Amino acid sequence: MIIAGLVKFSLNDYPGKTSAVIFTRGCNFRCRYCHNPELVLPEKYAEEIPLNEIFAFLESRRGKLDAVCITGGEPTGHSDLPEMIRKIKEMGFLVKLDSNGSRPEFLEKIIAAGLVDYIAMDVKAPFETYEKIMGSPVSADKLQKSVKIILDSGLPHEFRTTIVKSLTNFDDLRQIAESVRGADNYFLQRFVPTKLNDPTLMQDVSYSEEELSELAVELSAFVKHCGVR
Repeated sequence: MIIAGLVKFSLNDYPGKTSAVIFTRGCNFRCRYCHNPELVLPEKYAEEIPLNEIFAFLESRRGKLDAVCITGGEPTGHSDLPEMIRKIKEMGFLVKLDSNGSRPEFLEKIIAAGLVDYIAMDVKAPFETYEKIMGSPVSADKLQKSVKIILDSGLPHEFRTTIVKSLTNFDDLRQIAESVRGADNYFLQRFVPTKLNDPTLMQDVSYSEEELSELAVELSAFVKHCGVR
C-alpha cells in the first residue's frame, strides 16, 4: 500500500461525519480532467508517506474523528487494501471507499467482508463513451458490474460525475443517471481547473449554477437524491 497524501480533518468527505482522508498513489485511469496528477502520473508522483505514520496519526485521533475516507488515485489497485482497512476499523473508525469501478471483483470482496461503511464511485461518462474522458477504451462491462454491486450492497453510497462542459453534455448526464437508477445519491460535480492531467482543459468553462441545479431536479426522477457540488 502506497500512501501519498493525508488530510487530517474534513467535514465534507464522509456525509454527516468528521473524517480523515487518505490518498493512495497510483491509478489505472488517465482522466483528462484529473486534478491529482501527483497521484496518477509516475513522472509526477508525490513522495510516499510511511504507513506507520498514517496509523500513528489515526491512533491519536481515536474518539475524535468518526471516519476515514480512502481515495486516490485508485485504492483498489493495491492488493493489501483489505488489510489496511481492517486495521483502521479495529481502531473504531467508519470507512468510506472511493473507487473508479474498474475492478468489480475487488469491490465485491471488500463489501462482502464488511470492510466498508460507505462507498462512492465516479461515473465519468456513459459507459460506452469513456474514451472521450480517458483517451483510451475502458471495459463498460466492468463498470456496469461495479454499479450493480454497489446498488445491491445495502450500503450507503453515492455516484458522481465531474462535469467538463466540452466533454459532458446534458444528454450524457441523463444517460448516467439512468445507469445508476435507484441510487441513494448522484452528485454533479463542478469542474474547477487547477493542476490537470490535460492542461488543454485549463480554459474550459463550466455550466452555470442555475443550469446544474435545474438538471439536478430533473435527474432526481432516477435516484433518491441528486445534488450539485
